[in-house]
Amino acid sequence: MQLTNYMEKIVLDRLDTVLGMFPNICTCDECKQDIANLTLNHLPPKYTSSEKGAIFLNMEAQNKQYDAMVVQEIVKATNIISQNPRHPKN
Repeated sequence: MQLTNYMEKIVLDRLDTVLGMFPNICTCDECKQDIANLTLNHLPPKYTSSEKGAIFLNMEAQNKQYDAMVVQEIVKATNIISQNPRHPKN
């Protein structure tokens, strides 16, 4: 059995779109990974171990309120990481 945190897929699918709203931030792989990690730490995990479960979670993720929650957490994480990158600011 393989467990998958479906929330990770949702965050990664939305990440580039949300980061596009912030033209002056670093989007290197390290910063994007940090933003995704911080976002996931503030969202409830959604684990599944089957295709049927993934389909159910995908349907749940289509809810506008659910999407707004994910985007809100990505924006918060983006603000934090852009102010505190693990590398020198350019």
